[in-house]
Amino acid sequence: MTTGKKIYFASDFHLGLDAGTSSFERERKIVRWLQFIKKDASAVYLVGDIFDYWFEYKSSIPKGYIRFQGALAELRDAGIAIYMFTGNHDMWLFSYFEDELGIKIYRQPIHTTLGNKSFFIGHGDGLDPKDVGYNVIKAIFANKICQKLFSMLHPTLALSIMRRVSGKDRKYPGDHEPYHQPTESMLNYCEQDCIKNDIDYYVFGHRHLPIIHQLNNDKSKYFNLGEWMYASSYCVFDGTDMELRFFESTYQNIYGNKGNQV
Repeated sequence: MTTGKKIYFASDFHLGLDAGTSSFERERKIVRWLQFIKKDASAVYLVGDIFDYWFEYKSSIPKGYIRFQGALAELRDAGIAIYMFTGNHDMWLFSYFEDELGIKIYRQPIHTTLGNKSFFIGHGDGLDPKDVGYNVIKAIFANKICQKLFSMLHPTLALSIMRRVSGKDRKYPGDHEPYHQPTESMLNYCEQDCIKNDIDYYVFGHRHLPIIHQLNNDKSKYFNLGEWMYASSYCVFDGTDMELRFFESTYQNIYGNKGNQV
């Protein structure tokens, strides 16, 4: 990465959902954040659930979010790389952002090297093998035939269904429970994975809590990016160190820049 430039990570914007603030106000805050990081960003990783519900048709996308898309276009035009991961709320991102904005879409977690550190990055859903019910549903949603059948629905009906499904998904047990180390499935996944793989930073979303956790091998760290309905938290990597930060958020008064550090 270019000297003096930084890499930014954020997730769980849930655009389309009115919670904490209206989706419209949250979109404007996210645009301000993108403008703020433009001065020193070399890359931005948007790690899933950017939209609360999303389905792309061959020649149309859900209305709205034009300010957000414009801000992404501005960063891309400035030569800043953007990578977007699908989450459990927006797994039906297809080729629109790649075709229109040159934003790479990832559908699975990735291993990559940034600066002098190794990263494992993904939304974080489906990592718990015990969550059989969710993983079955995810496999159905990822099925090409199911996607094709859903695309035959009128967009008004399709998006109405997606809003209902999205609302139910937020009620899944554990989605917003307080941080409790023994039951953190993503943390436990990282503890097991770092035994086999040489990873410096595990970076996930999905959990909706800003978390930094030093893993038991005393080398690797687990970062959860939190969310933007309330905390507006994100991470920044300067080529050597990774930090958790907050943008226009009172949550910094609670956590400082350490999140739920254990």
